[in-house]
Amino acid sequence: MKKILALLMSITLVVGLSACGQKAEDDPVTPGGPETPAETPEETEERTLKIAGLDGGYGKEHWMAVAEKFEENNPGVTVELTLEKNIEDVLRPQIQAMNVPDLMYISVGREGMMTETLIKENAVMDITDVLSMKVPGEEVTVSEKIIPGFTDTLITNPYGDGKTYLAPLFYGPTGLFYNSGLVGEGKTYDLPETFEELFALNETAKANGSSLFTYPTTGYFDAFFYALVNEVGGADFFNKAMTFDVETWNSDTMKEVFAIVGELVSYNHPDTVAQANNEGFTKNQQLILDNKALFIPNGTWLPGEMEKAPRAEGFEWGFTALPAVEKGGDRYSYTFFEQMYIPEGAKEADLAKEFIAYMYSDEAAKIIYEKSGAVMPVTTASSFMTDEDPNKLYYSVYDDGAKAAMGGFQSAPAVEGVDLVSSTGILFGTINSVATGDKTVDTWHQEVVDAVTKISAAMNN
Repeated sequence: MKKILALLMSITLVVGLSACGQKAEDDPVTPGGPETPAETPEETEERTLKIAGLDGGYGKEHWMAVAEKFEENNPGVTVELTLEKNIEDVLRPQIQAMNVPDLMYISVGREGMMTETLIKENAVMDITDVLSMKVPGEEVTVSEKIIPGFTDTLITNPYGDGKTYLAPLFYGPTGLFYNSGLVGEGKTYDLPETFEELFALNETAKANGSSLFTYPTTGYFDAFFYALVNEVGGADFFNKAMTFDVETWNSDTMKEVFAIVGELVSYNHPDTVAQANNEGFTKNQQLILDNKALFIPNGTWLPGEMEKAPRAEGFEWGFTALPAVEKGGDRYSYTFFEQMYIPEGAKEADLAKEFIAYMYSDEAAKIIYEKSGAVMPVTTASSFMTDEDPNKLYYSVYDDGAKAAMGGFQSAPAVEGVDLVSSTGILFGTINSVATGDKTVDTWHQEVVDAVTKISAAMNN
């Protein structure tokens, strides 16, 4: 607890709220006579599970419904939820009171990097034992219920020690979105299976007054880039890259990844870079709806985000994994997933583990999907979707032969002056400069290698 408090107060981050679970004392047994029971029934143990997390794009109705069902299934348990859009700010007074929640739903990748900071300070509990727990109400274990691969990433296992610290939650595949009324078999453009075929569409698009490509902001290249690294180098190559292995980043194989991205953004719509910011990103997304650009990298939230936007006649969303690097090669779709975890100092850690296990039950997963559209990474997820469900388009991408890419960079110490992976960092933020021609692909690649070298050195000190 002191470790968390000292850490977070020093960097003005917030990670908790009060988690002081109250337990009721059992009444003493009353000796019985001939006409009295032998003992008084024990009172139900009163426990309070405190969960703090983000009120994000999925809302919070599903959290309230799952919490209510968990209480119903566990007499004596009360679940207290604190879910806010600015959760870090809301919780600051609580951490100053030296309290942490029992369970946190704040994923990696948020601007405040709260979870990453806790990981670096070893302030997240090992929850490997949850994987061997039975899913409440079912005959399978948690590890058997979770889709393979989700607990084998550097996100869930950030220390590379074979132990799990973050539990995978709601997931969504990413890839290239397009107008299926314009692209596909028998349409104006064939759906490309390789990058060579994709690039070949550029001239036809130009002749039709369109552009081949656009992107919302450079931050959206994280999923694209990670999937492409898997395609070019394979899963082992990707995992080595995510551990800041300098040789991997300096290899010809990695240079090929950079070259493909460089060529792709050379086919941008002319307005892409100017609009690739927090204020203009929806304008770049609108380019797809207006048939002014053919492909855009994004996630399953895109159709909902643009639901009320105008669109060209006959427009229908299409979705595909990245094209293969070569004919017959592997195609990948990077999967984002959110996480929850137990911070060190949690008062009801065992109860929190029970709740995590319950989240993977069909009962909970169905509630979550019906209330929010969020999909849990469980083997039965598709059973909650009807054939008419638009989500079938996205979540069937793996049924169509694409492989799932997951995970991200290993936890590493901060290096002054080095921002590698933020939306404005060296790896992704530089893409705007490559697109405009202000920097070459070779310069971009070398700057990334230099940054990785510094981080790797800091890890080994």
